Amino acid sequence: MGLARVSSCCRCRCCDVRNRQGRVTLNAALLIPAATALLPVPLFLVGLVQLDGYKLLRLKTVLAMVAAGALAGGASYFANNYAYERFSGDFTAYSHYVSPWIEECLKAVLLVFLIRTRRVGLPVDAGIAGFAIGTGFALIENLYYLAARPDALLAVQVIRGFGTAIMHGGTMTVMAMISVTLYDRRPSGGLALLLPGYLAAVALHSGFNYLLVWPMLAALAMLIVLPLVIYFVFQRSERALLDWLDSGLDSNVQLLEAINAGKFLDSNSGRYLQALRDRFRGEDLADMLCLLRLHSELALRAKGVLLLRESGLDEAPLDAETRDKLTELAQLKRTIGGMGMLALRPLMVASGKDVWELTLLRE
Repeated sequence: MGLARVSSCCRCRCCDVRNRQGRVTLNAALLIPAATALLPVPLFLVGLVQLDGYKLLRLKTVLAMVAAGALAGGASYFANNYAYERFSGDFTAYSHYVSPWIEECLKAVLLVFLIRTRRVGLPVDAGIAGFAIGTGFALIENLYYLAARPDALLAVQVIRGFGTAIMHGGTMTVMAMISVTLYDRRPSGGLALLLPGYLAAVALHSGFNYLLVWPMLAALAMLIVLPLVIYFVFQRSERALLDWLDSGLDSNVQLLEAINAGKFLDSNSGRYLQALRDRFRGEDLADMLCLLRLHSELALRAKGVLLLRESGLDEAPLDAETRDKLTELAQLKRTIGGMGMLALRPLMVASGKDVWELTLLRE
């Protein structure tokens, strides 16, 4: 009995050791594919955020966009299942011609909102926002594949992590940068300005799916071409932003000096405002002049925020005076009305950046 008991005890200990070793081996076998599939795209996103010298997007904003992208990824599961059940072709044809339209549309929902409401205004912040949305989408998709196919080869997870996941972020980055550039040139443009970026995203997505016949080539194309394109666009965008800051500061200061010195009506802008007398009442024109002054003051404050961020300095929190000016500006816009704001557009808006900059003060 004693020997049997000891022997039994030894067998239990040996089994326990073997079981622990098996679990460690199993955990390691799952951990490596999971890290390979999930880590590349958030690391790429971190790199994009570091490229932004002006820190245009707050961390909480970036994380919110990742979460929104994850919701889009979950929605795509149901949308794709519904569409595939009604598709007459095979899965390969579906992945080439149908799923890119659905997935890019779902990813673009939040991006359209951000661009249309001027919460992003430059290729840099729009590109980061787009990649953050794609990151959330890719994480959900890859988590699903890890759960559905835990026995998939490591090479498959490499392709998903370094190819498919980066593609999801990259297509949204391309759409965001194209769309915000078009809106910068035509600040009053409609939803049609989003169409070229959306079509480019769908074409890239579909092209990547075609390349999956040679999966390693598809992944390499994403890893080599996309970072170079994004880096080039980011560098050009930041130089353009610096040029705009220089010219914008000068024009805002000159306008304020002219208004404060009582010389505004003698300028070209002043003569344009006087030419509106036949269409607007005198008190409306006075409100318009007040709005121009407030807008210039707030624009100077916003440009100062950007310069502080670029220098790595902490900006002062929004003070009560600036908050009151923002409130007054909103009230004046309501008082002047849509027709009045349309008449003032030539004096206030030269590009989409001029519409976007005041959102920096409302963050």
